[in-house]
Amino acid sequence: MSHNGKPWSPYLAGALSGLVSIGSVWFAGKYFGASTTFVKTVGMLEQLFSPDRVTQMEYFIKEVPKVDWQSMFLVGIFAGALLASMTDRSFKLQKLPPLWEGRFGSGIGKRGIAAFLGGTVAMFGARLADG
Repeated sequence: MSHNGKPWSPYLAGALSGLVSIGSVWFAGKYFGASTTFVKTVGMLEQLFSPDRVTQMEYFIKEVPKVDWQSMFLVGIFAGALLASMTDRSFKLQKLPPLWEGRFGSGIGKRGIAAFLGGTVAMFGARLADG
C-alpha cells in the first residue's frame, strides 16, 4: 500500500505480482492468464444469441464457455487496481489520457485504429502462445 498519496513503486508492485504468480502455481497449480477468459466471455455472450452455433464450434466443444476462476481473476484485477488507485489518491476520471492525445490527437479515428490494431496484435500473440 502506498503512503501519503504517493503511487506504488513499480518494482515493489512487480515483485509482489511475481510472488502471487509463483504462489498460484505452487499452491493451486494454476497459471495466471486473461486471453482465454476474453474468448470464453465472447462465447458466453454468443450463447445468448445463437446457442446452437457455440456448441458446434470446435474450440467450445473442448472448453465450454462459463464463469470460472479466470473470470474471477479478471474481476479481481479490476477491483485491486481500483482499490490501489483510490488508496494512493491517484484515481481520476478523464476523457483522454495526455499520452494518447499527444501521440494520436484528440480525434477518435486515429486513436480507435491504434487501439484496435494494438489489441489485435496483443491478443493474437497471447493466443499464439496458448495463453
